[in-house]
Amino acid sequence: VQLQASGGGLVQPGGSLRLSCAASGFTFDDYAIGWFRQVPGKEREGVACIADTDGSTYYADSVKGRFTISRDNAKSTMYLQMTSLKPDDTAVYYCAIQRLPYGVPNNRYSEYDYWGQGTLVTVSS
Repeated sequence: VQLQASGGGLVQPGGSLRLSCAASGFTFDDYAIGWFRQVPGKEREGVACIADTDGSTYYADSVKGRFTISRDNAKSTMYLQMTSLKPDDTAVYYCAIQRLPYGVPNNRYSEYDYWGQGTLVTVSS
């Protein structure tokens, strides 16, 4: 199993970025997949998650209305469109797969296995 996150970078407050997570080595459309983020010295925070095929989602309150998670099962790729970015969104963003298939989208860290390498998002003027 491999997850390759990309798309991070430096953006000004109020700007936008789109993260991608390309997956391989497993049946992508059987699993919920999510984005987490981490700042040094803080716990990893669940940002958004999307179910395998029905499109149901979970968002952290801190990103609701600003971030949109999506997936393209034909391409085994997940996306996180981030808009109205704030300095507090600065973090390393990781994609991860739930351990069990057909799961409910959530932010429970313990339910996720197989983490990507992370991509750094810096929101600063």
